[in-house]
Amino acid sequence: MNLTTLNGEAQDLLQVYKNKPLLILFYNNQCLGCTGRAIPLAYKLSKTYPKLSVVAIHNTFGNQNISKQDILDIFTSKKAPFPIYLDQHHKWFDFFNCEGTPHWILLTQNAEVFRSFYGSQENSQNRLYYAIEELLTDN
Repeated sequence: MNLTTLNGEAQDLLQVYKNKPLLILFYNNQCLGCTGRAIPLAYKLSKTYPKLSVVAIHNTFGNQNISKQDILDIFTSKKAPFPIYLDQHHKWFDFFNCEGTPHWILLTQNAEVFRSFYGSQENSQNRLYYAIEELLTDN
């Protein structure tokens, strides 16, 4: 099941990050919790845990159209701080049974779901930090 990069290329995320622990952030640009808390947290986690690959997947719902420029406009640098993919018909979102946005999926190096969290507020952030520490300690 492929995703689309911001440059329009189809990629199999599980092949690209094969044999690496992976944190996936499912988000939407119109979600204030996503752009205000989750995206900055994902950036912080990518810097704090160099052994952890961090990516974001923008999900579109209904007739929403999103462009590469729309995605990049939420960043002051106008550049993505980590890989961002597009899930136009929310297939990955549905596959992982996401509850809404932002939703975090932490995968083991064997691409197995280690933890799944919904939200970006303090409680969710703490659970995410603990899960990452546990996953990276076990590897």
